[in-house]
Amino acid sequence: MNAHRKQLISLAHPVYFSLLATVAAGIINTVWVSRLGPAAVAAVAVATNTENVLLGVSLVFASGTTVLVAHARGAWDPGAVRAAVRGGRALCALVTPVVVAGGLLLREPLARLVLGGGDGAAVPLAVAYFAISLPGVAVFFAQNLVDGILKGTGDTRTPMRLALLANGLILVCDPFLIHLYGVRGAAASTVLCRCVALGAGLRALRRNALLRTAAVAPPAGTTGAAVRRTLRTGLPMSADFTVRQGGALVLVAVVARLGVTAVAAYAIAYKVMYVATMAFYSVRQAASIHTAHTRGAGGDERGAIGRQAMLVSGTVGLAAVVLLGATAPWIMAAFGAGPEVAHAGVLFLRCVGPYLLLMACFIALGGVFEGSGGAPALLRVTLLGTAVQLPLAYALSALGLPGICLALALAMAVQCGAVAVLFARARRQEDAEVSLVRAA
Repeated sequence: MNAHRKQLISLAHPVYFSLLATVAAGIINTVWVSRLGPAAVAAVAVATNTENVLLGVSLVFASGTTVLVAHARGAWDPGAVRAAVRGGRALCALVTPVVVAGGLLLREPLARLVLGGGDGAAVPLAVAYFAISLPGVAVFFAQNLVDGILKGTGDTRTPMRLALLANGLILVCDPFLIHLYGVRGAAASTVLCRCVALGAGLRALRRNALLRTAAVAPPAGTTGAAVRRTLRTGLPMSADFTVRQGGALVLVAVVARLGVTAVAAYAIAYKVMYVATMAFYSVRQAASIHTAHTRGAGGDERGAIGRQAMLVSGTVGLAAVVLLGATAPWIMAAFGAGPEVAHAGVLFLRCVGPYLLLMACFIALGGVFEGSGGAPALLRVTLLGTAVQLPLAYALSALGLPGICLALALAMAVQCGAVAVLFARARRQEDAEVSLVRAA
């Protein structure tokens, strides 16, 4: 097996299983809360969507730290590792109080905004959930930073174990705490179980050999300089995620023009697609870490890593397309969809294949850009794709859900074309640098 491919798979599969554990816990959480009625489900859904946005905020320091630690590890520069960790911690410490305090002050207006401004039973439940979950953002952010530091050292297995620990505890605690305290119990369960995982994560940091060495090394530069480097590295990644989340939210509004049946089918199908898309993002993280390692060590193998990342992710994407197409009727039946919703969902899952294949290649290749400092260019491509996708989806929605799939595929094709141009330019630069080294 190709060495780059082997390393990518080794780094990616723990990330994938940690993402799966999170999704599974979220589904079980919803199942238990659903026993409290529709208002409770709506309140928890609002909180979950809010946390998805906050995840994008945490990428500023978490992903930025991952890349900087990985680069320093490749160069075997303990001082740079220590500086990268200090920068991530300082930026996290700056961002967290602002998010927590702002969220607590605005929790009621936020709940009313997302729930449509009504005075129904869901609003006070969402406010009660936020009163516990928003202070818990401090734990959520700290855990993401711990995961980011460990991934930068090349350890993606420990974050997987921490995710399994936290979500396993949530599955055990949810029934008990929800029975006692209702929606507030669901929030308390999540925060308390994450606290346990955070404690284990902090212990893992102290046991990491590279971080122990870095802890006694003189830091490379001041804390202020480290914060600025982390911000420059992580901000484009955070913005890329936020743009994608925002585009997906607007796309739901476009689908809503087709009616409730289409929205229900789209929502179910999109949740099922997470099983595939999370694999793409795990390959992206692996490619980002591996690229930063090789560049830190003085090498530039973006071309080889990019090809292997696309091969791995594209293979997963092709398998997902075949499986989703073949099992679509059973998938919709498993979610209890009625005949009309099931028919629409099957149609969507069988039409979305080209989009998934293109997305697999684009997402995986993006990791090479993130690991080599090219995240700002990748963000511009994402902005371009979103700007193309939404008008196309609006125009092609007259064709129903197949039109939405076509819009998704065309917009992703534009993004793939743009990133291919950037990647070819990077490969030419790599070849030129190799020629200069040989000539010297």
